Amino acid sequence: MTVRPPPIYLDHNATTPIRPEARAALVAALDTGGNPSSVHGVGRGARATVERCRRRVAGVFDVAADRVTFVSGATEGNALALAGAKTVLAGATEHDSVAAWAHETLPVSAAGTIDIDRLAARLATMTDPGAVVVSAMAVNNETGVINPIGEIAALCREAGVRLHCDAAQAVGRLDLAGAVAGADIVTLSGHKFGGPPGIGVVVVPGGPVPAARMRGGGQEGGRRPGTENLPAIAGFHAGFDAALAAFEAGDAERLGVLRDRAVSAIRSAVPEAIVAGEGASGVGNTLCVSMPGVKAETQVMAFDLEGVALSAGSACSSGKVRTSPVLLAMGFDADTAGTFIRVSLGWTTTEADIDRLVDVWRRLHARLAPGENGVVRGAA
Repeated sequence: MTVRPPPIYLDHNATTPIRPEARAALVAALDTGGNPSSVHGVGRGARATVERCRRRVAGVFDVAADRVTFVSGATEGNALALAGAKTVLAGATEHDSVAAWAHETLPVSAAGTIDIDRLAARLATMTDPGAVVVSAMAVNNETGVINPIGEIAALCREAGVRLHCDAAQAVGRLDLAGAVAGADIVTLSGHKFGGPPGIGVVVVPGGPVPAARMRGGGQEGGRRPGTENLPAIAGFHAGFDAALAAFEAGDAERLGVLRDRAVSAIRSAVPEAIVAGEGASGVGNTLCVSMPGVKAETQVMAFDLEGVALSAGSACSSGKVRTSPVLLAMGFDADTAGTFIRVSLGWTTTEADIDRLVDVWRRLHARLAPGENGVVRGAA
């Protein structure tokens, strides 16, 4: 009987497995319990846990603690940041949780970064800049491409427009504070860096704090009513610490080496394979690569049968495999865009995982890629 190797997980941009430190902190907080708003000792202990995490995040961004608001994740954080704006200008490669609030879409370059010249031209025409928010993600979730937030922030500041930055994919992959410097509102999500799901933060380094979108409680200074998720906040804190420590220890570079190893091996087998965003500044954990002639959904299913978990784009498409709006915005035609998969590495990824990815990629290409008659075998 053939023994199948254990599955490997290469979908860290969708969600990263919880780090041991985060799990331990979450479980400890579950065992301790308590409502942070209660005045008795247990409640005060819970409050202390919440405020320690708040101060930790605030310290990274060098802001006052009351500029940090706990929410359920980046999607809620993005909504809190953008819902009250009269006009939202969002990059064409933004996550759906931002795109849903956009009144106008900002074009991007072929590399996937916001077109700075066209942004400047649009901002110059704004008649009510105080009512406008520009939204630009720090790191694209599908390609790993890094937006020039500093340049975008300078343009927004000059125009009197606020800048929101979804930095969900930046924690542990970049110098976080430097990557979002100049942004007025920043959103993070715990499960993207090894914290638990269901917890995120909105950080407001500049300008007014967004008004609450719900009513009925004074938690979070009235900015986000509802009992704070104590166990998730404890896990967020521990995961955040661990992710930042791993970055300082060089884990982002380690993942970049592994990613480049995969690219080199795939290209040696299939030189025409395309890497989206290649040549642009990007994080080392993300590889968005085409298998020419083979549909992404076919690849994802075939990889899954081989025990390799990866995706064809944003997991927030709720399980759907669709042609990536990100790749279309970067100028790929629909047929080509439909052949890319996303491989995203993380703290659990090893050299053996990459070797297995490449081995499976080569075998699937040999089996699924169009033959001499040009028939796309994965199209059925």
